[in-house]
Amino acid sequence: MRSFVLALLLCWSTAGAAASTTLRFSAVDSWAMPLAEFEENRLVGGIVHELIERLAQRLGVIAQIQVLSRNRVALALQQGEIDVRCYISPKWISDGDDYLWSVPVLSQRDLIVARQGSEPLSSPDAISGGNIGTVLGYTYPRLQHLFDRGSLQRDEARNQQLVLQKLLVGRYRYALSNELALDWFNRSLPNESRLIDVGVLDEEPVSCLVRNDPALPTQQILRALVQMKESGEIEEILARYR
Repeated sequence: MRSFVLALLLCWSTAGAAASTTLRFSAVDSWAMPLAEFEENRLVGGIVHELIERLAQRLGVIAQIQVLSRNRVALALQQGEIDVRCYISPKWISDGDDYLWSVPVLSQRDLIVARQGSEPLSSPDAISGGNIGTVLGYTYPRLQHLFDRGSLQRDEARNQQLVLQKLLVGRYRYALSNELALDWFNRSLPNESRLIDVGVLDEEPVSCLVRNDPALPTQQILRALVQMKESGEIEEILARYR
C-alpha cells in the first residue's frame, strides 16, 4: 500500500512539473521581418522569436508559440489558450484589466512612408484624400478621424511587407510602416529605389502581457523581462537586426 501511495504521489509530482514546463506564447501572422520570420505558419526567427526563446531559457520552460491573426490573438488570450503575448501596447487593446504588463521591452516607431522624391509632410493630416497602405487589422489612432469621415481610405494588405511592396510598385502614394520593417525592407533595394519616411505617425513603447492566472508563474515572467532589459540582453537582440 505504501509503495502504491508513493508511486501515486510521484505521478502527481511529475504531471505537475510537466504542466509547468510549457508556456504558451502568441505570434501575429501579419508581422514581418525583422520582427518575425514565418515558415509554414510557424515562427522560426526574428526579434520576437529570439525574445521568447531567451525568456523561456531564463525561466527554464519550453516555449510553445501559436501563430494567430491579430484579431484571433485577443480572443485566444481571453479564452485562456495562450499565456503570454509580447510586442503589444496597452493602447492597442480595449481590455487590459485581466492581464499583468511587463516593463516596456521595445519601442515601435510608426512612419508615413513614400517613394523616392516625395516631400516631407507637415503633419499626418496632410495626407487626407486618396488611399494609404495599411496592415489588415491594425489600428492607427492618429489617422482614425480621417478614416471615419472618409477623407482617407485604407488599402489593406495581409502583412507589413506586402504593404511596402505595394507602395514600391505604385499602388498608392503613401503607406504606414514601423521603422524596423522599413529599414529591413530597404536592405534588399538599391539606394535609388529605397522607400523613405516623410513623417512620424506615432511612437509607442511595447511590452509583454501575461494572463492574470494564479496557475502561471506571472511574477517570475515579469522579473525575467526586467532582468533581460537591465542586462542589455534585449538591446543585444535588436542590434543583430540593424
